[in-house]
Amino acid sequence: MNKKQLPYGLEPHEIGFLILLATAFYYTDVKFRGAAQPLPLFGAAVAGGVAVLAGRCREEWGQLPNKLFFFGLAGAWVALFAVWGNSTLGYVHSASLFTWLFDIYTATNADEQQGLLIPFVVLALFWWKRKALLARPAELWWPGIFLVGAALCLHVVAYAVQIPSLSSVAFFAGIYGLTGLAWGRHWLKESLFPYFLLGFSVPVGGLLDGITFKLRLAVSWLVEHLAHLGLAPDLIRQGTQLFDAQRTFAYEVAAACSGIRSLMALLALMVVYGFVALKSPWRRTAMVLAAVPLAVLGNVARLCVTIGVAETFGQDAGKMVETKFGLVTFAVAFGSAYWLARWLEKNEADAAAKKQAWGS
Repeated sequence: MNKKQLPYGLEPHEIGFLILLATAFYYTDVKFRGAAQPLPLFGAAVAGGVAVLAGRCREEWGQLPNKLFFFGLAGAWVALFAVWGNSTLGYVHSASLFTWLFDIYTATNADEQQGLLIPFVVLALFWWKRKALLARPAELWWPGIFLVGAALCLHVVAYAVQIPSLSSVAFFAGIYGLTGLAWGRHWLKESLFPYFLLGFSVPVGGLLDGITFKLRLAVSWLVEHLAHLGLAPDLIRQGTQLFDAQRTFAYEVAAACSGIRSLMALLALMVVYGFVALKSPWRRTAMVLAAVPLAVLGNVARLCVTIGVAETFGQDAGKMVETKFGLVTFAVAFGSAYWLARWLEKNEADAAAKKQAWGS
């Protein structure tokens, strides 16, 4: 079968990449933690994604200079963080920053799972921006060495004080600096948005606990007042816990609630959609800021459904919905995000049409 006969315009090597990608994500399951193969498989999938990107951008790839220069330095940069990337040597007894990151991403009830997807989203965005990246000739730009040097200094500090999250920032910043060194200031400017997304791959640990706790309080307060409208008039709230009148059954807005835990993933999605589909700065900002209320809305919907089922069919049914139907949160949040995006797109198109009409 030749490539023209393959579905969706895929080429044979891309079919192989998709199989590798599916295998890599299969081995990110928590049951494979500690095994030898998951991280190398995932690294191979990322490398395969770069190769597929190059294949998809053959014309631009042919125009791109200094490829050996960049990939040689990038390989050395990766090797540095693989050998001297993590100095904590605690639960993850490895000096590799990538082993530490992968352990964070694949941990039980991990809050950072979006880190596994972000590299592939960034590669897709580079394909989307391929024309803009080479709108001006790419060439060596020696001031880029200062960005790389700053990233190296940041890593040295992070390594000394044992903050691997800061080292991951240094790693991404160094790769960004190397692209500027190899391909110029214009490349840095046009690639800033894709690289910005790599920030969502940086584990934040408990840095967001204060924010997520307030969100949990907001969810529990909203559910309490909605329930008192008729869903469960005798519902009692204590902090982030909700009880029936007999205190025999509790609904807790726990830190692991899917909508709150996935706030970073939802925020990343809103950033991508805002920058890809919208041009107006205020509309992009509105799209990004909507992530927080939509995460709250999704959790409110999930808990209201849970309480309604428990009141109607009993506590066992409510418990099943609470533990098995987290999809409600995602459906409400993502559905609302889609509606908002389409409304903003239409609003932007109408504004452009009016401006053009006034100009004519």
